[in-house]
Amino acid sequence: MSDTRITASEVAKRAGVSQPTVSRVFTPGTRVSPDKVKRVKEAARELGYRPNTLARSLNTGRSYTIGLVLAYLKNPFYPEALQKLSEAFSARGYHVMVFFAQNLAEEVDGVVDGLIAHQVDGIILASTSMSNKLTARLQDLNMPFVLFNRGQDDRSLPSVTAANYDGGRLAGRFLAAGGHQRIAHIAGWKRSTNGRDRQRGFVDGLAEHGMSPFAIIDSHYRRNMARDATMALFDAAETPDAIFAGNDHMAFAVLETLRCELGLHVPGDVSVVGYDDVPMAAWKTFDLTTLRQPVNQMVAETVSMLLGMIEDAAMPQGRVEIDSPLIVRGSARVPEGWCDDKP
Repeated sequence: MSDTRITASEVAKRAGVSQPTVSRVFTPGTRVSPDKVKRVKEAARELGYRPNTLARSLNTGRSYTIGLVLAYLKNPFYPEALQKLSEAFSARGYHVMVFFAQNLAEEVDGVVDGLIAHQVDGIILASTSMSNKLTARLQDLNMPFVLFNRGQDDRSLPSVTAANYDGGRLAGRFLAAGGHQRIAHIAGWKRSTNGRDRQRGFVDGLAEHGMSPFAIIDSHYRRNMARDATMALFDAAETPDAIFAGNDHMAFAVLETLRCELGLHVPGDVSVVGYDDVPMAAWKTFDLTTLRQPVNQMVAETVSMLLGMIEDAAMPQGRVEIDSPLIVRGSARVPEGWCDDKP
């Protein structure tokens, strides 16, 4: 086998274009006619051409690498989001480098130091806890970043989330309209903006029906804590007849605990509503009624926002919130006359 490397000039000759055109085809953000793109890529495939990414980086001053910070992958929302983010950036000529950090501001700060050392072009922060000091530092460094499925109180920071307050409010209204009297909330982490917004919306949704929560238990988005919270709620003289879980990951634990450990019927004895609509929610095992986080839209907005800052020097956009529709399945009693998202 020959060790001779195919050059861009050879691809250009095969495709009938100039060598700079070949370079533009393999450089993200450049504009080339669809016909030339097709010819160049066909020629590259036939010849076995591999673009020289190091040379491209030296020419453009970019690494074509995006840093992604995650807290964990146990929540099934994140593997799906990670795959879609990686595919979307790959289609634009970028690689995704994943770093993990626990929900400790100091550890997230240290991971971001590592990403900066790797000279990433931009950062997506999807970890639950992020300090104001960290985001201020990224701004001082002029490092493009987007908070994905995470927010801070400063709504001017570039972020993409579901409309969490509206989703929580819709969950509260739905369960109250279904005739439930004792509606509990197994909440996400109180230091998470998403969790606080969902809880606040839920409380307001119940208030529209003259109700208040039966109980609210902070379970940190953790499956084991949601299981323990469910056991605690039912180890009492008065128990809930509905539970709104702050994400599907916890809702699955709630459903299994109710059915397998407590021998209760869902939704006959207890209704359950989650938040995310991960693929598992549609499995017959769970059949979970839940608020959908529109991951495809969230990914598209994140990629567009971050690459706008990287490639076009666009001004950072503030928080983008995408509606969370209620997906009605079999885990919750459906209010009479309920249509779409309105009772």
